[in-house]
Amino acid sequence: MLALKINGRNVNAEVEPRTHLADFVREAQNLTGTHLGCEHGVCGACTILVDGVPVRSCITYAVSCAGASVTTIEGLDDDEIAKELRAAFSREHALQCGYCTPGMLISARDLVLRAQSPSEHDVRVAMSGNLCRCTGYVGIIDAIRSVIGDRRARGITAIPGAGRSALGPAGSDHGHSAVTRDAAVHTVPGVAARGEAQDALTAGEKVPANFTPQASFDQSFVVHHPLDDVWRFFADVPAVAACLPGASVTADVNARTVAGKMRIKVGPIAAEFHGLAEIDRDPEARSGTIRGSGQDRRSSSATQGVIRYRLLPVDPQSTRVELNVGYRLTGTLAQFSRSDLVQDIASRLIAMFAQNLEARLARPGEPLRPAAELKAIPLLFSAVMKWTGARLTRLFTRGERH
Repeated sequence: MLALKINGRNVNAEVEPRTHLADFVREAQNLTGTHLGCEHGVCGACTILVDGVPVRSCITYAVSCAGASVTTIEGLDDDEIAKELRAAFSREHALQCGYCTPGMLISARDLVLRAQSPSEHDVRVAMSGNLCRCTGYVGIIDAIRSVIGDRRARGITAIPGAGRSALGPAGSDHGHSAVTRDAAVHTVPGVAARGEAQDALTAGEKVPANFTPQASFDQSFVVHHPLDDVWRFFADVPAVAACLPGASVTADVNARTVAGKMRIKVGPIAAEFHGLAEIDRDPEARSGTIRGSGQDRRSSSATQGVIRYRLLPVDPQSTRVELNVGYRLTGTLAQFSRSDLVQDIASRLIAMFAQNLEARLARPGEPLRPAAELKAIPLLFSAVMKWTGARLTRLFTRGERH
């Protein structure tokens, strides 16, 4: 689910992680003033504003703009600078077919904001990212310089950097919105909240009761402890979370809901998901369900998931834990969400969880210490090698058959 503002209007929509912003505003919002040309970020026809910064919407993922303010050419109908530029473009014959004009006007508006008295060469350099196959650029340059000259003559000075105060991808560091909860936040015994509960409440959307998983898989393992001991341990949510690498519970929101976080490192990307989980347990069936959602503010990645587990006796001293896991991942980290690779990484993660669980059950009196955070590159590399080896084996086996 994507929440952002387009031309001053709040928009909430479900969007594929691979959908570009240009396709989203054109196809989903019917804002067809944004044109697609090269679709490689070269021609500038698709230029729009994200948080006031011109961006190439054909190479910007819509999900990366969660929480941002997007302005298309339609949103500049009443903009003072855009009005002056439209009049100047008409007066100076700065357009013919008009296909490049929306993107050209948005880039020109940014230049009018930040350039005090640019020369012809300065304007040509500044506008070199917007291509026109009709005009030869002379009228465009003259139109932009005339608007800048008129505004400066009226005492309207340039704004250094067009008001931008930081470098970085336009629309970044969004993707979180305030969520109001009526339930009081109580600290879990032995866990210092330090504000993480509020972070989870502001970062996470409502825990999904039902959602369509992007992928799902089954997994099981055996721990060498009696069924009743394992079942009682699973009721201690902070202790269970401490067995999962990088995970921890930060607050008890209510009887069924906890706030928590999980750190994961994938190469140069270090993500920390803050979110909420709702927990249901069935003592008679010795089973349970954990539904959760969370977001990482830095990468604007979000995840939703459901884990269903069931405990079965193997013998009086051993218990089988059967798991069904379904998940959906959006944002920057979705590039790592290829199902077979994720399943292999998750299998290794579950194996680490089982090992830690075994150790906790063997030493119940030890102080609660969270397991180390997940560093996914070694796991990812191993998964890729395994996947590649399987494909090569299949390829050579096929060749021998032929």
